[in-house]
Amino acid sequence: MNTILTSKNKINALVQLGLKLRNPDAELTNLIDSAKHFNAWFTPESTGKAIESIAAMLNEKDLQKWLSDSIDIEPEKANRIQSVGLVLAGNIPLVGFHDILCVLATGKKALIKLSSQDQKLIPYILNQLISIEPAIADQVEYIDRLKNFDAVIATGSNNTARYFEYYFKHVPHIIRKNRNSAAVIQGTENADQLAELGNDIFDYFGLGCRNVSKLYVPKNYNFNYFFESIEKFKGIADHHKYINNYDYNKSIYLVNQDKHLDNGFLLLKEDTRLASPLAVLYYEEYDNLNDLKSNLNIIAGQIQCLVCSENLDLGSNQVNFGQSQQPKLWDYADSINTLEFLKDLPN
Repeated sequence: MNTILTSKNKINALVQLGLKLRNPDAELTNLIDSAKHFNAWFTPESTGKAIESIAAMLNEKDLQKWLSDSIDIEPEKANRIQSVGLVLAGNIPLVGFHDILCVLATGKKALIKLSSQDQKLIPYILNQLISIEPAIADQVEYIDRLKNFDAVIATGSNNTARYFEYYFKHVPHIIRKNRNSAAVIQGTENADQLAELGNDIFDYFGLGCRNVSKLYVPKNYNFNYFFESIEKFKGIADHHKYINNYDYNKSIYLVNQDKHLDNGFLLLKEDTRLASPLAVLYYEEYDNLNDLKSNLNIIAGQIQCLVCSENLDLGSNQVNFGQSQQPKLWDYADSINTLEFLKDLPN
């Protein structure tokens, strides 16, 4: 029989973990600085931002709200703890941590298949959590190959998702596919709001599903003010992998004589698609907000979050400018309530 952890035990441990992450020790500081040697996209700034985001999640008020509103956690009563296989992505630092958190919060065991792109940060954080609450060690196992699982949560591309759907069809599962985020500009935004939008575009180099890859703008919108407002992000061009993508896409547009806008570190191209290449932002004009809302409802299943002014009402997944990469505990990927999924697993 595994040690019983109550809801209060779990919340207290996670609050203490949040405090530790807000004050990095020497080991974590070294991991933040050295992550780029294992994944060139994991710069100290990006890695530190991801850790800060998790630390911000782990506060007592939000944890109480999340756990009490989303699921009534009862002490584990079964002799055999249920195991949940987790196939984690590695596009941005610690991107799979929330799924792990959901598994631990519901008293299940996390069978963790780390991404080859992110193999050190998650073990460090979980080791810190276990040092706070040793009983959690029974809920964590790292694996190279999934076996003996009761459910699966897997994240991958649209291509790998088809494989996951087939391979895991015999067990309850959540299969995450490619998603992108978009932003709606009304033309009345001030420089500060547009600068915040720059965070939604450029944080983690635009590699996350919560990064804005598409703008919806009013008819005949003038992008000059937008470009001026995001000028502070020009340092992104100093990253060799980002600028290689920028140069490549720019050369394609020039060779093909595709109409586009260019500020020296970001390319804007009119396109009806949602997912743009790295260093490119697609945009689409709209005539009125009512028609735009109807069109967005049609593709809602492809949009992770929608960035816009808080005075708009465009859907449950909308967030304010600058907030796309600062999700709350209850902002579930693909709008699938992971806690409820885990709660309802058959014994």
